[in-house]
Amino acid sequence: MPRTLDLWRTASRLPGGRLLFSAAVMARAPYFATVLPTVRVMEPGRAEVTAPKWFGVHNHIGTFHAIATCNLAEVAMGMLAEATVPSSHRWLPKSMTVRYVAKARSRLRAVATLDELPAFGPAGFDLPVPVTVYGTDGRPVTEAVITLWITPRKR
Repeated sequence: MPRTLDLWRTASRLPGGRLLFSAAVMARAPYFATVLPTVRVMEPGRAEVTAPKWFGVHNHIGTFHAIATCNLAEVAMGMLAEATVPSSHRWLPKSMTVRYVAKARSRLRAVATLDELPAFGPAGFDLPVPVTVYGTDGRPVTEAVITLWITPRKR
């Protein structure tokens, strides 16, 4: 089990643990702090992360900036990867395709999911991770696929 997932399982059971864990994520990857993410779900094959709508993510028309939604999608993908990829392997983002499907007028929730978990063998492989970012009305505002390059760790 990945160390990050162990930390999540411990922290998420404590009062304020989700916020403390999310602060640690932002400390480890400071660019994520621009969207103030809060990890809500982290398990193999699934992660959910929320972000408030605040002036730091506004664009010129006062909605959640499109690239900020990409940042939130990447946080969700990272939490899924940390929960899914075994410690014998490593992951690196390789590419991202994005569709902006609606204006993001509210706080957001990004959901990364895998329909089935891959086999982690001796060869490197691409792992496409679909992520959908939703507004508070439940409608998608951004749809992304972030492809990871998975390889065994060098011993």
